[in-house]
Amino acid sequence: MPTPTPCPIVHAATRRRLEALSHLVGDTPIIAVDVAFRGRARTVYAKAEYLNYTGSIKDRMALHILACAHARMALAPGAPIAEATSGNTGIAFAAIGRALGHPVTIFMPDWMSQERKDLIRSLGATVRLVSRDEGGFLGSIALAEQFAQRHAGTFLPRQFDNDDNSAAHRAGTGPEILAQLAAIGRVPQAFVAGVGTGGTIMGAGGFLREHCPGIRIHPLEPANSPTLSTGCKVGRHRIQGISDEFIPAICRLGELDDVIAVDDGDAIRMAQRLSAELGLPVGISSGANLLGALLAAEPLGDDPVVATIFCDDNKKYLSTDLMRHEPAQPDHLTDQVVLREFRVLPRAGR
Repeated sequence: MPTPTPCPIVHAATRRRLEALSHLVGDTPIIAVDVAFRGRARTVYAKAEYLNYTGSIKDRMALHILACAHARMALAPGAPIAEATSGNTGIAFAAIGRALGHPVTIFMPDWMSQERKDLIRSLGATVRLVSRDEGGFLGSIALAEQFAQRHAGTFLPRQFDNDDNSAAHRAGTGPEILAQLAAIGRVPQAFVAGVGTGGTIMGAGGFLREHCPGIRIHPLEPANSPTLSTGCKVGRHRIQGISDEFIPAICRLGELDDVIAVDDGDAIRMAQRLSAELGLPVGISSGANLLGALLAAEPLGDDPVVATIFCDDNKKYLSTDLMRHEPAQPDHLTDQVVLREFRVLPRAGR
């Protein structure tokens, strides 16, 4: 994954560690999943982001933000890092922050999976859980800001407002998708990604739109909690990592195409099937993204090229409904999908 070239003033040890970490983040393969959907053959091209350093796409953003902060001298060697997160970002900042020698404090809603909490703690970070009564996700952000006011020199990544977030995907994820598909003679016609911060859809999607005229860029959200569609938090959902109570500042819906909504139970069932039938160990949002990609392909005719993201692995969901029986519902799409096989497109750098 490309990272900014640090200015000469950056500590030599930090430069070495950033270089080492850059070999562990990004340049992931694409998994081409062959299916039948509503009786039509389809292939969904999913970036295998669960193969990153800590097992999620958030490693790209965390590494890029911290590299930029060091290069701009906004983050001093050994200074504290504090961030509000629903889990994967916290894991990424904990691992990469500790690797760079920083103490890390993570503020997160207390209803996130136990695996997320335990992983962050295991990586040497402090976890401050925030209840719904304390404000949930918005409360987590406020508490991170208060922490920085009390601890001089604290760096706040502010993932929901930081354009370095989307820049990570404009520099890495988007170009990789384009190159990997070009290697097999394909050009993406649509890109679908669930929106947590909006960094993936704005960065990778923005890059693809610049290079693929006519491509459709679809943000995805839970049908159970349509924040993007309504502009405010509505209901609750079980797709951890997306739809976090508000529309992030870096997610500019006016630059995107129609929002795609997927039921959380449908996403769970699809993720379960990807694991049980194809051996692809993905999390709930990956199931949602596959279903969203199939919906995006519907108006594009025969043999459309739709790319999406397998965001993280299933090991962060062992205590959640992903590991339990999820009853089928009449409106679920999962029963209309036949999973056939998958192929792997080589990494862009190989």
